[in-house]
Amino acid sequence: MTVDLSEADAANELMRLAKEIAKHDKLYHAEDSPEISDAEYDALVRRNAELEAAFPHLVREDSPSRKVGHAIASSPLSKVTHEVRMMSLDNAFSDEEVAEFVARVRRFLNLAEDESVAMTAEDKVDGLSCSLRYEDGRLVRAATRGDGQVGEDVTANVAHIDDIPQELHGDVPAVFEIRGEVYMAKADFVALNQRLLAEAEAEAQSKGAEFDPAKVRQFANPRNAAAGSLRQKDPAVTAKRPLRFWAHGWGAASEVPAQTQFGMMQLILEWGVPVSRALVRCGGLDEMLEHYRAIAGMRPDLPYDIDGVVYKVDRLDWQQRLGFVAKAPRWALAHKFPAEKAETVLEAIDIQVGRTGKLTPVGRLRPVLVGGVTVTNVTLHNRDEIERLGVREGDRVVIQRAGDVIPQVVENLTRDEKRKPYVFPDHCPECDSEAVAEEGEVDVRCTGGLICPAQRTERLQHFVSRAALDIEGLGEKTIADFFARGWLESPADIFRLKARRDEILALEGWKEKSVDNLLSAIEAKREPDAARLLFGLGIRHVGAVTARDLMKYFTALPALRDVAEKAHAGDEEAVGELTAIDGIGPAVVEALGDFFHEDHNKQVWEDILSQVSPPPYVVETRDSAVAGKTVVFTGKLETMSRDEAKAQAERLGAKAAGSVSAKTDLVVAGPGAGSKLKKAAELGIEVIDEAGWAEIVKAAG
Repeated sequence: MTVDLSEADAANELMRLAKEIAKHDKLYHAEDSPEISDAEYDALVRRNAELEAAFPHLVREDSPSRKVGHAIASSPLSKVTHEVRMMSLDNAFSDEEVAEFVARVRRFLNLAEDESVAMTAEDKVDGLSCSLRYEDGRLVRAATRGDGQVGEDVTANVAHIDDIPQELHGDVPAVFEIRGEVYMAKADFVALNQRLLAEAEAEAQSKGAEFDPAKVRQFANPRNAAAGSLRQKDPAVTAKRPLRFWAHGWGAASEVPAQTQFGMMQLILEWGVPVSRALVRCGGLDEMLEHYRAIAGMRPDLPYDIDGVVYKVDRLDWQQRLGFVAKAPRWALAHKFPAEKAETVLEAIDIQVGRTGKLTPVGRLRPVLVGGVTVTNVTLHNRDEIERLGVREGDRVVIQRAGDVIPQVVENLTRDEKRKPYVFPDHCPECDSEAVAEEGEVDVRCTGGLICPAQRTERLQHFVSRAALDIEGLGEKTIADFFARGWLESPADIFRLKARRDEILALEGWKEKSVDNLLSAIEAKREPDAARLLFGLGIRHVGAVTARDLMKYFTALPALRDVAEKAHAGDEEAVGELTAIDGIGPAVVEALGDFFHEDHNKQVWEDILSQVSPPPYVVETRDSAVAGKTVVFTGKLETMSRDEAKAQAERLGAKAAGSVSAKTDLVVAGPGAGSKLKKAAELGIEVIDEAGWAEIVKAAG
């Protein structure tokens, strides 16, 4: 249903997904107590990725695609900063997506049609990521992944894992960081839970107390058991847990002795660290998919849990060229196994009102177990989706925990039964304002705007969220409470709360320290990052990435407003200036113009700028010949793909624009360059060829 979404609805859904995924990241990585299965989590991430691919300008700064794991919560274990970031993996759920991954690699590397792309393929064990740093062959530190940058020191704990040698054998580099998964076998997991139960019963008997098995804390699955066992303050506890390990890659290294992924994994095995027995080298797509199906067939009989197969480009020089996106390598992919389905009853349909006023129907289900997870709610997208499925309260439906949205209804088993159809509301359930769908849109929206409580509080929550002004202490409940008391009507009111210190202090649950902490957190944002402030205002179609792109260009908010107002008035030069910014299209230009054209928006804008003073936006640049400049690539590039060229420009601190304007500093032209090259000549902009660009890249190092 992504193609039917409006951009505003996509932005709203991306916000909800960011919050939900962040919650599950914390439960999974920081607390080892997930509420949903890996399949359900993967599908949430998949939906997020699908929306970001369809609406790239809406990608949020707090997007799950930009994060790995979760920041370490309060822990007795000391923190470790990874020398090389521990990345995550992008996922695929179909053969077609795997084929597109291979094709994408070929396009990025600009390979000839007859040049093969070898890949390694191995089963993806469901465990806890761990990094083992060896110096002169001896283990000096072990750390969990954490948020990818900072993990927890578990060196003393891994000393009790037999699969992890304290010393490597053979000719090992001076520094080599082996990365892999700590896991627990299925049989060991069952035995551990039985032992915990028996120990609890014995303790109760020794105290003469009644034994209640339901109160004994047992692990939900082998992954949780492995994570909870490894992240122990007392290594003696870990020593009692049957943990295993196998390697799947490496991080920091003073030397990489082999030229291929497969060759390096064989060396790691020779050094004494286990690797997957299912690891193979595939000559191409057909062999990759064949191995995937073979592993899927073995899955029920394997002694450990797996949730897919991981493919990696075999040649290491190609891996280096491909590089990384926000949180994952371009040269690797996890091919996940299909999700399960189940039947249940749709007991009720509730309507939720989002920050943009969209009315989203949510189905309340008779609880049903799907793959070990109890599912109670399902999104029904919008009015058209309800009509397509023909669902009504009381229908028996088939749900699935993977696909476009998780969970989602894939079939209505009782749609032919005679029953009154569900009538979608034409008034907002929050403020009773009229709810309508704009021409050409499927979404029904509340017309109440800022008078609608749901929208106002959501907008305030968005304004203080982590990706926007990131004001700690103003959570959902606090904002709702302050709003109900009339203290918060608009974002600027947040900065007026210091005048209500005594009133806040008089509220139940507030102490002097907590009030002062809140007010200090607010005061600390008096000079906010301009891009975060722009994003926080909730302008339609202006996500975190778009806000940064705009501020990189304009550097100051008044300059942006001036051009946006001119564009709305029909100034073609202003429209051209905006659309010349890479990633800025007509929808964003129109949204900016509409925002600054509305009097109440102008009031909000001027009110907030009366309270804060964002400094000029500073773009971090590297020391290169093009740092801070705007570069346009045109024509056919022969030694690299357009994506690789843009990635190079960004690494050098340049801005890659999509069109030539007076703001362009450099044009890189290949064969077949047309109108962009002509315009560059008219404007007197420097033009170089691909070889000249290669020299700039080489000089930057």
